[in-house]
Amino acid sequence: MKNKFCREIISLTFMTLLFLHSPAQQKALKIGDTIPEEVWTTPLSILNSTQKTITLTKDRNKLILLDFWATWCSSCLKSFPKMEALEKQFGDQLKIVPVTKEDQPTLEKFFASKNGLRYKTMVPVTGDKTLHKLFPHTGVPFIVWMKDGKVLNTTDAEQVTEETIMQALENSQSSLQTVVQMDMHRPIMLSDNFDFEKSTKLLSYSFFSKGRIRGAGFGSFIHRSGNIIYGRQMTNFSLLKIYQAIAYELFNQNNDSFTSKRIINLVRDPTQITFTPNNRENDSKLYSYGYLVPHSKAATLYADMLDNLNQYSDYTGSIEKRLVKCLVLARTSKKDKISSKGAKMLSQSSDDQYRLQNVPLIYALNYFNENLKTDLPVIDETGYTAHIDLNFSNISDLKILQKELAAYDLALEEAERNILMLIIKDKNEPL
Repeated sequence: MKNKFCREIISLTFMTLLFLHSPAQQKALKIGDTIPEEVWTTPLSILNSTQKTITLTKDRNKLILLDFWATWCSSCLKSFPKMEALEKQFGDQLKIVPVTKEDQPTLEKFFASKNGLRYKTMVPVTGDKTLHKLFPHTGVPFIVWMKDGKVLNTTDAEQVTEETIMQALENSQSSLQTVVQMDMHRPIMLSDNFDFEKSTKLLSYSFFSKGRIRGAGFGSFIHRSGNIIYGRQMTNFSLLKIYQAIAYELFNQNNDSFTSKRIINLVRDPTQITFTPNNRENDSKLYSYGYLVPHSKAATLYADMLDNLNQYSDYTGSIEKRLVKCLVLARTSKKDKISSKGAKMLSQSSDDQYRLQNVPLIYALNYFNENLKTDLPVIDETGYTAHIDLNFSNISDLKILQKELAAYDLALEEAERNILMLIIKDKNEPL
């Protein structure tokens, strides 16, 4: 009886310890919260080091920045040289820890790539779950500032500077603007209280703001139910980029391809609808726009968005046919020299060649529109619908390209055509 009682006590104690240390008990930390001991002592898997794991214990007396990132995030990669320089500058006062939830094979593949080799000196935490649970976020880069055993702040990477680090180290007045990321699966700025109205369903809304929203990042989100797209939101875009995103979809609906060369910009001051990165003064030229419709109106979503944006912006965008100069891609003979031999689909670019294999001709058109040093849009009049195999120099020189295309009995010549164009003008200005 005594042994049974002891076993039950041991079992109860063990279950209690499991409960106390269960990951399910981890709550998201807020600014001002004390960092749990497990954050300091839990081994974290790392890469690009002779060690397999590290803990944060030895750095707990430093200013620690957790830099959440991902291999696909160009903004994250762009900030790494700055982070490395700042860590060297502040020595044993500062520790910057790159953290990603991507697994080790994904990171090894990235660091072996041409783009990833330049970041081979960084030592990231890989396959993380613990820190992501404690500091949830919807986008990267996302920076968590930790000092004196507490969460000091959460920001974007842009605000990590020599000045802000000095302020944190000296406990002086901080110029940091706190970033608490929004849930981009929800309509912008929708109150959490709306969820308590169980019998109420959001059917439609539009949102239009000017000025940077730091908590939302730079990006676009689609509201989708199965195959039905019934909403779209774009955050921290230039107004021109918002018009372009809408035009891209409307061109698709007309079986056409939109590119930046399909724009007629009649705005008196074009700088008001464009944005130059790395210039805080230009943050006032950023816009956020969200639009959502009932599922029954989804077919006209983008046309409705264009009308709505025109109503509330200081500009008017329209999509109409105009007679413009183009580069027209056409066949010069009936002999088929571009038909695919049926290998796996491939679109591959190197320093001296662009290779297309078993893909639609639109791949070539897109490449021409993006890379040719000309303001003229490239359009397709080949009438060719089958998949193609096509190789040509990875260049932007029109004459060289024309010579190479001739070997496939293809011509790319200047001509005038009535084609769809996105026209943007100041409001109340005649077309």
